[in-house]
Amino acid sequence: MSGSIPFYQKHHRHYDRDYRSRETASKLSQYQSSSRYTAGSGSFTTTRSRGLNVSSHSGLDESRLSPIPKRAKPTYLAVDKENQIIGYVVPIFRSSQDFGAALTDTEDVRVRDSAAYMAHRDLFTSGLEMERSELISRREAMRESANRISMSKRIHEHEEHFKRMNQDSLMHPPEFVIKPRSHTVWEKQCVRLHCTVSGWPDPRVVWYKNNVVVDPLVSPGKYKLESRYSVHSLEINRCDFDDTAQYRVSAMNSNGELSAFASVVVKRYKGEVDEFFPSPRHGPVSEYGVTFKTHIVDMFGVSFGREGETMSLGCTVIIYPALHRYQPEVQWYRDDVLLSPSKWHQMHWSGDRATLTLAHLNKEDEGLYTLRVTTKSGYETYSAYVFVRDADAEVEGAPGAPLDVRCLDANKDYIIVTWKQPAVDGGNSILGYFVDRCEVGTTHWVQCNDTPVKFARFPVTGLVEGRSYVFRVRAVNQSGMSRPSRVSEPVAAMDPADRARMRGTSAPWTGQIIVTEEEPAEGVVPGRPLELQVTEATKNYVVLSWKPPGEKGLEGVMYYVEKCVSDTDSWQRVNTEIPVKSPRFALFDLAEGKSYCFRVRCCNAAGVGEPSDPTEATTVGDKLDIPSAPGKVIPTRNTDTSVVVSWEASRDATDLVGYYIEGSVVGSDVWEPCNNKPVNVTRFICHGLITGETYIFRVRAVNAAGISQCSPESEPVEVKAAIASPTPPYGITILECVRDSMVLAWKQPTFIGGADITGYFVDYREVVDGVPGKWHEANVRAISERAYRVCDLRENKKYQFQVRAANMAGVGIPSLPSDVFLCEEWTIAVPGPPHDLQIREVRNDSLVLLWKPPVYQGRNPVNGFYVDIKEAEAPEEAWRGVNKDAAEKTFFKIKNLTEGKSYVFRVRAQNQAGVGKMSAVTEPVPALTKPGTKEIVVDVDDDGVISLNFECGEMSPDSKFVWSKNYEDFSDSSRVTQETKGNKSKIIFNNPDEEDIGIYSCIVTHSDGASSSYTLSDEELKKLLEISHDHKFPIIPLKSDLAVEMLEKGRVRFWLQAENMSANGKIDYIFNDNAVSQGEKYKMNFDKNTGVIEMIMDSLTPADEGTYSFQLQDGKATNQSSLVLIGDVFKQLQKESEFQSKEWVRKQGPHFIEYLSYEVTPECCVILKCKVGNMKKDTSAIWYKDGHEIKSDQNLSFTEGVLKLEIAQITKKDAGVYEVVLKDDRGKDTSKLNLTDQGFKDLMNEVFSFIANSSTPLKITSTDEGIRLYTFVSFYNDLLQVTWHYKDSAIAFSDRIKSGVVGEQLWLQIKEPTEKDMGKYAIEFNDGKGGLRRTVELSGQAFDDAFAEFQRLKAAATAERNRARVAGGLPDVVTIQEGKALNLTCNISGNPVPEVTWLKNDKEITSDEHCILKFESGKFASFTITGVNTSDTGKYSILVKNKYGTESGDFTVSVFIPEEAAGKKK
Repeated sequence: MSGSIPFYQKHHRHYDRDYRSRETASKLSQYQSSSRYTAGSGSFTTTRSRGLNVSSHSGLDESRLSPIPKRAKPTYLAVDKENQIIGYVVPIFRSSQDFGAALTDTEDVRVRDSAAYMAHRDLFTSGLEMERSELISRREAMRESANRISMSKRIHEHEEHFKRMNQDSLMHPPEFVIKPRSHTVWEKQCVRLHCTVSGWPDPRVVWYKNNVVVDPLVSPGKYKLESRYSVHSLEINRCDFDDTAQYRVSAMNSNGELSAFASVVVKRYKGEVDEFFPSPRHGPVSEYGVTFKTHIVDMFGVSFGREGETMSLGCTVIIYPALHRYQPEVQWYRDDVLLSPSKWHQMHWSGDRATLTLAHLNKEDEGLYTLRVTTKSGYETYSAYVFVRDADAEVEGAPGAPLDVRCLDANKDYIIVTWKQPAVDGGNSILGYFVDRCEVGTTHWVQCNDTPVKFARFPVTGLVEGRSYVFRVRAVNQSGMSRPSRVSEPVAAMDPADRARMRGTSAPWTGQIIVTEEEPAEGVVPGRPLELQVTEATKNYVVLSWKPPGEKGLEGVMYYVEKCVSDTDSWQRVNTEIPVKSPRFALFDLAEGKSYCFRVRCCNAAGVGEPSDPTEATTVGDKLDIPSAPGKVIPTRNTDTSVVVSWEASRDATDLVGYYIEGSVVGSDVWEPCNNKPVNVTRFICHGLITGETYIFRVRAVNAAGISQCSPESEPVEVKAAIASPTPPYGITILECVRDSMVLAWKQPTFIGGADITGYFVDYREVVDGVPGKWHEANVRAISERAYRVCDLRENKKYQFQVRAANMAGVGIPSLPSDVFLCEEWTIAVPGPPHDLQIREVRNDSLVLLWKPPVYQGRNPVNGFYVDIKEAEAPEEAWRGVNKDAAEKTFFKIKNLTEGKSYVFRVRAQNQAGVGKMSAVTEPVPALTKPGTKEIVVDVDDDGVISLNFECGEMSPDSKFVWSKNYEDFSDSSRVTQETKGNKSKIIFNNPDEEDIGIYSCIVTHSDGASSSYTLSDEELKKLLEISHDHKFPIIPLKSDLAVEMLEKGRVRFWLQAENMSANGKIDYIFNDNAVSQGEKYKMNFDKNTGVIEMIMDSLTPADEGTYSFQLQDGKATNQSSLVLIGDVFKQLQKESEFQSKEWVRKQGPHFIEYLSYEVTPECCVILKCKVGNMKKDTSAIWYKDGHEIKSDQNLSFTEGVLKLEIAQITKKDAGVYEVVLKDDRGKDTSKLNLTDQGFKDLMNEVFSFIANSSTPLKITSTDEGIRLYTFVSFYNDLLQVTWHYKDSAIAFSDRIKSGVVGEQLWLQIKEPTEKDMGKYAIEFNDGKGGLRRTVELSGQAFDDAFAEFQRLKAAATAERNRARVAGGLPDVVTIQEGKALNLTCNISGNPVPEVTWLKNDKEITSDEHCILKFESGKFASFTITGVNTSDTGKYSILVKNKYGTESGDFTVSVFIPEEAAGKKK
């Protein structure tokens, strides 16, 4: 049978049945299994199973018990051995009264077992009595049967007596005459809760602590329960903190159940702390052998709220067993995102109830909420959906509030605000949105945009750096403004780097040297901004972003933004008043449809820098389009108040946010949103619908650009529960026909109505001359098999048949009438058709087909079967046989299937007369291995027990493991033992031998076809028996085999390590087949704790060559490990022993732990070092180079046992043989290092490698002479060899192409470059290994840019050389006596020859007799006044000018009169 979940609910996370509690699911399961009980007449039925009485009792007449008109609830009591009522059993519902009694005897047994088990489990009764009842003897079973008959008779007599009496005056439900009261006690005191209960029959009283049954056996001496004369008490001894809880007493009899509550609070004296009390623990515990069972009950269901309201979601959590000071981990999720406590979410855990409070609901709070309770044994979850509707609009017809307001790309004075559009537009299209901001700490909201924006993103500028803001959004349509959205999270207006520093984060050390931008220099005009680009462009605004320049002034850099209509050169500054601080800027008021270019200038106190490179032309308009409408919408029934809606996704949608679903009652033309928060899936369950109403649905897609058009409306769907009666069976065929009966077979319904099929009913009718007659019931009791013999038919008459299927919802509609069949006895020689074809173990390339043999076997018995196969969509001609030889069994494994393809099968039987009729064709089956599929695994445990194990990942509560051999029930159940625990089951071979050879299969009922098989062949059995023998007679396992190692002083150690050896273990040491013992030469040791066995020899001599063995024995277990030491192996070991002996002698005095070596630092310094040991104060360490002692004033150091000699800048002079000598009264040791020839070359190659790795990427720059390629290295050494390449060939240098080094810069200069110089250039560093090459491509745009810059610099240099200049010769001030002659001459340069103009007081003067102006040879300009007078006083200038520039020289002439000067002196 397939699972009880309809196909359209699978893989959906919140269909309605998942909201049921485990108790409800248990009752549903009980409905399926307890169909024996029926609300019939006032009869009494008693069922005994495993020591539990399940009885039904009622004194009402049949009319009052009818379940249909008044929904009367008959009582079905569960009674224990002492005839005490402990619970109820809910009967199965069926529309036909006869159906309840229509189960076979086999099903009766299953019902009794299921009902008894469910009563035990649901009411927390002890499992000890069930185990005891399963072990009773046959005599006890017979006595139990007699007692049951006697008990039934007594209850029947009581029933008749009760009918004659006034029920109202005798039978009444429990009532608390005195309820338990709450107590507050001190720690270590005792407390007693008591109550008085009345009711008849006598109520059964159970005490609970935090909804967990109080069991005195679990905590002996802690609790004491008493019940005397209707007075019931619970005594708690020596109270502690764990006893603080809510206690409940429950009284129950056949007329009802009542509970009363009392609380116990335990206090501790101030300052008194029990030091022996363990501290409370949270999370997983380490108690040995504890398995927690978690049950979530009293769950919240699908919830509906409105914006502004407060909602609480809560569940009661029962964890068994309850351990002291242990609390589970309780977490809440929304849409799989963990929720944290905030002003919007408050979580509370009281010890047995988890609560989530959603304060001031908003549409962001809509979603699937999941409670997850985690213990050390796993976790349990429960989920339900919460819907949040819009609050009433302040203005009628106004849209709903936007939602999910977020802040992105925050900078100094610029933030992008995003949001999601609301589902409700108020009946009019939304015109746009207004964004408001508020500074944190204030309540003053400022509107950020003057006109509404339609795009769901908006850049907010004009913020104050360093301040924090929150934002909200409002929607507007023709009717008015919506309510504001929920405010965003606060965000600070600051540079992202500053924000990262404020968080206290720092990057880990990576070993790399990062070159940061230079510190601002005073008076430096900032450079060009870098990487200017348009990051966003809509019809309302354009957003620019760039990177700051490399150079900055002393003050912070700010920016001016300029725009220009494309194809023009008219640049206009946008922010003329205030420059911006952030490297982001949003431009508004641009003409839609026009193309613009943009550029940015930097400015600071030193001035305004050069503009950046302009952007490419950008057309003003929305780059993001509104998504297309979703496709076809398909609604499917789910529950009484919900419908599953699925649709086709929008095509070519960009940056899709999600979908809004709307529903409308057919004929109302009123559309209501089903969700107020976009969902990003194409399937959604719409809750809160009216049962019985017919709805249609449509869907809209949402992105930042807006909301799409509506999808096509769906087909109408009625809101109705999905669990229903099954659809009709089909494929009715005849398996056998005799004179007065016919055997029918049919196929299971394609849709079972959401619940397992519990039986079938067959009807038949006679057809006379083509006219069908009246239908008659063929069976009164439901049949579970899909084959049935219809009897009492008339020979040579024609009949039609129909079949109905039944499940817990009732009996389904009948199938279509079958073909007309003639009732005549079959006389054909060949067999009839096989039937009941089943498919198991479906994998990617194989499956197993099972069938039942024909009912009609023909003249001779059936002796084989043939299986036919074809692809599901292939024509009839494509049928082909699978097996050439007839199969003897009623199962067959079909192999070599193609993965993913669907197949159908049929079977034919044969006897001596030939091949018979074909069976009905199976349903198409795809050859696919379902996810999570597992196979049967064979295992041999430590005791040699062989078992087959199977695990099922997905099981329902009613699932069972069914094992079989050769796909049949075990003929001899004593050969195997089945054990099942949780989702794992195994069969154990009690005495494996040849009789156990066969195919073992296991199928899991109530699952999605989980099944597997294992073939136990003769060879496999022999292999398993060998492994079993090894396990029964184990050898001593070894962690390591016999090995040899060298100890100090040259001693040799032979050793091995055993896994487990007892103290009685024995070891024999063998050398060349002779036992050796403890003595001067051999020293043995056995550590019983670690299992290490060793034998030590002081030295090796030639006589010790041979084979060494350790023989172990521990009881029956033995083991041996050997080691062969002969030939070269022994000689090498002996040589090593002698060397270690000498080494030990050497180390008695000062010695080298690590010999002399060198190290190159990242700074390219060479350090010679060696590590020494066993040094004393008078030990001397002397360095030598080429036999000459190195004086101590050089770069020598000794720290932490390491001698070092540092060579800062190594050259050829440093090549040589270095030696260190250690010496004192105990001895002498020497270490040498040869740094000549190849040694020095290797050292320098390592230095060169460091230099090469420090080089920067090859870059291009331009000079006035040409193009220069360069790279920087951290350090430069004169011995460094580099090679420049052009197009992978070494460059031959000339006057036009040169290379050189300046400081740490290596460069290649190309004078007067041409297009022939274009290509790939590289610099190769030679480090003796493979070198390092840096390349750069000097072609294309890079060459064009560099060549253009070269031309510009060359022209600038030429202009600088040839521009007009005043070289000198003019004084600043000339003081002259009146009447004297003044003659001044200056040098003039420039090419072409400059034009010379003389000025007096900024007015041009010309040459005359008084003032003679001359310009001779294009070099000398003279100024002569023949006789100066006072009118010649003034400021004179000479102005020279040519096409390359202009320059001026100034001087002042002051004329004085001698008499006046003399008078002033006096």
